[in-house]
Amino acid sequence: MANIIFPNKALTVNPLKVSQAMGASLAFFGINRCLPLEHGAQGCTAFSRVFFTRHFREPIPLQTTALDHAVTVMGTDANVVEALKTISEHHRPDLIGLVTTGLSETQGSDILGSIKAFRNAYPHYTDIAVAPVNTPDTVGCLETGFAAAVEAIVAALVPESRCPGRKPQQVNVLLPSMFTPGDVETVGDWLGAFGLQPVLLPDLGDSLDGHIEQLGFSTLTTGGTDRSRIATIGESAATLVIGPSLNKAADLLKARTGVPDYRFPDLMGLDACDDFTAALAAISGKPVPRQIVRQRAQLLDAMVDCHLQFGGVRAAVAADPELLGALIRFFKDLGIDVPTAVSSVRSETLAGLPVDRVIVGDLEDLEQGAGECGVDLLVANSHGADLARQLDIPLLRAGFPLYDRFGGFARRWVGYAGSRQIVFDIANLIAWQRREIKPYHSIYRQPATEVAGHRSQAATSH
Repeated sequence: MANIIFPNKALTVNPLKVSQAMGASLAFFGINRCLPLEHGAQGCTAFSRVFFTRHFREPIPLQTTALDHAVTVMGTDANVVEALKTISEHHRPDLIGLVTTGLSETQGSDILGSIKAFRNAYPHYTDIAVAPVNTPDTVGCLETGFAAAVEAIVAALVPESRCPGRKPQQVNVLLPSMFTPGDVETVGDWLGAFGLQPVLLPDLGDSLDGHIEQLGFSTLTTGGTDRSRIATIGESAATLVIGPSLNKAADLLKARTGVPDYRFPDLMGLDACDDFTAALAAISGKPVPRQIVRQRAQLLDAMVDCHLQFGGVRAAVAADPELLGALIRFFKDLGIDVPTAVSSVRSETLAGLPVDRVIVGDLEDLEQGAGECGVDLLVANSHGADLARQLDIPLLRAGFPLYDRFGGFARRWVGYAGSRQIVFDIANLIAWQRREIKPYHSIYRQPATEVAGHRSQAATSH
């Protein structure tokens, strides 16, 4: 059992967490023809758009109700109704994700009442679904906001039904915020290898995987799960739930449809991948495909090849609770000790992690813990880069945002192949830190500066 520590600080220094509103908007990006609408000031949405654009390196469809000081004091309901009407009239989305921000939550905005007023005033837009999500900035993080949005999508788009198994090859998959578009594609390929047809919710692997749209920029999300497919979720044979943050959404889905579910904490590392593979074999009734067996053997070989690098290695890890737990469990399997673990927010899952303590704090807490414990590796998002340089230790970039590495948003972390790549990356970072693998230089090799000097002298003499 981990000891949960709450630093007694008057303020956050070098923040680790990202707001709930940003997490909710991220989830809506995984629904096709959707437009997230953040209920707040223009600066709130501009801040979210900057983060998303730097992370994914893509134009981001995101709207705002544009609250100013007068509207915030006098009432914001009219802004919500007008924004919903304008979006419905000009863009005709299949779904509008209405997300509150810190400003609208502090003001006390009633978004459910605003949606009711919109329906009464514009009944001809009943075909456009609206999913409201309350995501105040004062609590939670990207993970909790994402999970709340998934629950809202289920509530808005999944009808009541009692016909599980009508489509025996169809399987629902609820995906967490810690999954990259590359991870989502991995899960889809995993199910496809067993002949199963996944309904991925939300499907960021189809919408934000990084591709050129032939039709150019769209004001709506392009790619992701279709609303029509979400409506058939109740006919699936099973639901796979990845990450404890999605338990509420899974409970709602099961109550609405009766579809049985399988729940997994993560898909990183040998044991987690084996459990997921066994569930797919049970659902499909088929043996494990040869390519999956091959990938498992490759992961085992990588762990054997690199295990000497991990002896005595100590890591400091900072992330949202789910990703933090996945990394800590995998590191333990590799023989890496984690004396410093920092979570962005409080979570029930933290107490069960196999570490001595978990600090609920910021990157300043990570810096202090890493300095006290003498770690060999930092694991954090791109905001940890300056800290790694100060401590002169390597950084494994994980989480959100990742803005200082091309392709970081699309990297695969899960599955046998993704876990294998993590093993290689950590081993290389540790080898670099210890300077154990040095390049061979012949005793006859001349330094480049001397060669250049000889050439300049020869040119001068001529």
